[in-house]
Amino acid sequence: MFSSSPPPSTPLTSGPQAQPIALGELDPAAQGSAAAPSLVTSLHPIHQVKATLQVCVGTATVTVGELMAAKEHQVLQLDRDIQHPVDLLLEGQVIARGQLVAVDGRFAVRLTELPAPLSLGAPAQP
Repeated sequence: MFSSSPPPSTPLTSGPQAQPIALGELDPAAQGSAAAPSLVTSLHPIHQVKATLQVCVGTATVTVGELMAAKEHQVLQLDRDIQHPVDLLLEGQVIARGQLVAVDGRFAVRLTELPAPLSLGAPAQP
């Protein structure tokens, strides 16, 4: 499970640089319509609730013995390929998927898979 030398990797900065966006820019209802309110700028109280998202890049299964024998600079190989999307989790549930990118020297996620937008007060569609 552990290896003493790092595997070849693809730099996160190769290719086009990602641009950070506000979540309101992802609202399909707001696209192409200046009158449609953005999710982020809406005055509805529920839109002001903050949530912490976690990004899961993969998992690894190791024995306690392997973990206790780990040395600094050893590499723990995860169960995902570099090109595989990462999961965005809210309260342990996958709510979206994306691609790891670099923005201003920091990790970021380019959203690639989003669920259908939810609407407050609208009845659920069968």
